[in-house]
Amino acid sequence: MELITLKVFNTAIEAYILKNKLEGEGIVCYILDENIVTLNPLLNFAVGGVRLQINKVDLDKAKDIIAEIDDQPYTNDEDAIIECPKCSSHSLYSDFKSIKDPKGFLAMVLAFLTTTFPIYSKSVYKCKDCNTEFSLAKLDL
Repeated sequence: MELITLKVFNTAIEAYILKNKLEGEGIVCYILDENIVTLNPLLNFAVGGVRLQINKVDLDKAKDIIAEIDDQPYTNDEDAIIECPKCSSHSLYSDFKSIKDPKGFLAMVLAFLTTTFPIYSKSVYKCKDCNTEFSLAKLDL
């Protein structure tokens, strides 16, 4: 039984969500380094994140499941499909951390100078096709 890393996450919560989906489909999963990253998020870069590992024989099935999850469009509270305001694409990144505004840039500079975790970042959607960043609060849905 050879284990391989299927995906790496920033938090254990994200890893457990995918783990539960894969185990529901019959794939045995293991999560590594969740404790060290949960105790000190700054060590995430040192240990390489929270790793989700599976048996090598289950790789193709797991990739198919992940592709199926990634192909589903995001929806808002009214179950309307969220699309890019610029190109109308449904292919989006969710919870993308943006630093394009002055507060985000200042937070990144301060975090770099003090070697701490950034205290401010704005979560937005980002289009995979045209790289447009947008939030639902600014859209008239």
